[in-house]
Amino acid sequence: MMQEPATNALKGKRGLQRIINAAGYSKDGLIAAYRHEAAFRQLVWLHAVLLVAVWFVDAEPAVRMILVAASFGSLIVELFNSGIEAVVDDISLEIRPLAKRAKDVGSAAQMLALTMLAILWTMALCA
Repeated sequence: MMQEPATNALKGKRGLQRIINAAGYSKDGLIAAYRHEAAFRQLVWLHAVLLVAVWFVDAEPAVRMILVAASFGSLIVELFNSGIEAVVDDISLEIRPLAKRAKDVGSAAQMLALTMLAILWTMALCA
C-alpha cells in the first residue's frame, strides 16, 4: 500500500469538516481585512453602493453580471494586496527593495482593477 506524504498529516480534517473549517477561516479573513485594512473597508462600502446601483442601470443582464464580477474582482485583488502587505510587514519593517516592489505590485493590481471597474461602469452608463 502506498504511503501518504508526511505533509498530508499536517493538513487537518477531511471531507465536510474540512469545508466547514475553510469557511471559518474565510470568515476570519474577511473580518480581519475589514477591521485592520482601511482600504478594504472603503472598497466594501464603494462596492456595496455599486452593487445596489447595478439594479437601477438600464442594461442587459450580461452587462449587470460583468459589473458585479468587476466589483468582486476588485475586492478579491484588495484581499490579495492586504495579504501581501501583511506578510511583508510581518517579516520586517525595514526598508527593503524587494519588499517595496511586492507592495507596489499589489497596489498596482488594485489600481488596474479599479480602472477596469471605472471603464466598465462608464461603458454601461453611456451605451
